[in-house]
Amino acid sequence: MPDLRQRSINIILDNQASSGAYIASPNMANYAYCWFRDGTFIACAMDEVGEHDSAQRFYEWCVTVINARSDVVERALLKTACGEPLSADDYLHTRYTLDGRDGTDASWPNFQLDGLGTWLWGLREHLQATGRTTLPEAWARAVDLTVRYLTGLWQAPNYDCWEESNEYLHPHTLAAIYAGLRAAATLDETIALHASGVVADIRRFVLANGCRNGRLVKSFTAPQAKPNTQPPALYEHSELTMITNAIDASLVGVATPYGLLSPTDPIMQATLAQIETDLHRSGGGVYRYPGDTYYGGGEWVLLAAWLGWHYARNGEAERARELRHWVEAQADTDGNLPEQVSTYLLAPDRYDEWETSWGTVAKPLLWSQAMYLLLYETLKSTE
Repeated sequence: MPDLRQRSINIILDNQASSGAYIASPNMANYAYCWFRDGTFIACAMDEVGEHDSAQRFYEWCVTVINARSDVVERALLKTACGEPLSADDYLHTRYTLDGRDGTDASWPNFQLDGLGTWLWGLREHLQATGRTTLPEAWARAVDLTVRYLTGLWQAPNYDCWEESNEYLHPHTLAAIYAGLRAAATLDETIALHASGVVADIRRFVLANGCRNGRLVKSFTAPQAKPNTQPPALYEHSELTMITNAIDASLVGVATPYGLLSPTDPIMQATLAQIETDLHRSGGGVYRYPGDTYYGGGEWVLLAAWLGWHYARNGEAERARELRHWVEAQADTDGNLPEQVSTYLLAPDRYDEWETSWGTVAKPLLWSQAMYLLLYETLKSTE
């Protein structure tokens, strides 16, 4: 078995395009793109292992992609301010070709906001890791566009981080936006003045509406603004209807790394306890959410590493090591980590339809390799 740490680094570097983009997976056609969400976590892992040039090239790619679409941002903000509905051409896409073009499939779930919040968070992490204190002009312009886009649209229902449920709002997505705006506010005084009130609103909004029975929930609904009217400044709890009390493993992100809740907050602790009960298979990996049917609903490698990363950052090294060992056991002889493992499926009768349609489970998935590195490096720093 090769050194999984070094193999993960090599797999990521080998699959970074000359443009700076990271391909999600080289072995699945639908993943032959770069996502802001996945890419930022990959870049964060590269910074953690000292591959700062790789991370910088990714952020330069993000800057180029966003600045090339300033007209989309301005149109979305203008229509939102006028209470007009947005069309598919009015959103920033969620996945791009490696040379920065929009994904060619117009039916793809494109309106997602968590990736844009995540890239702002990751950009500050990169600047801190490299000791840079100022933004080049093009970078500052991209940050400003993203901040205005997020502050204008954060209350709009959009696809979650699994590219599902676009009629709802999601605590994970809101936490990513929260973290991104907080990060951007540290980079520019004007942005800080613009974003600070929104940051406070987002946190209050999540606490008021994204919880049930003392913990966070997967998603909730919000009313649509009436035609030709301004969107409400902030939805009140009485106007919201929860779709379910369901749990989702992505809620780990509300604390790690987004920091909307501290790890010791009782709401976060209750959320983690529910994830452990409902989604972390004993001795195994982590499912996305109850009822998941994608490739039969397997255990996700990146989620096991993510949960372990959270534990490693918060003094629970033994729990983190257990998850790291499980992740390491899922690597093949070449050190490739898959998106998910299909041994214990939530919906085994649904596996074949996905394999027939999309092929085998993505492997390697660069996001899985990256989350393993974040877990590995964090654990190493505590030992």
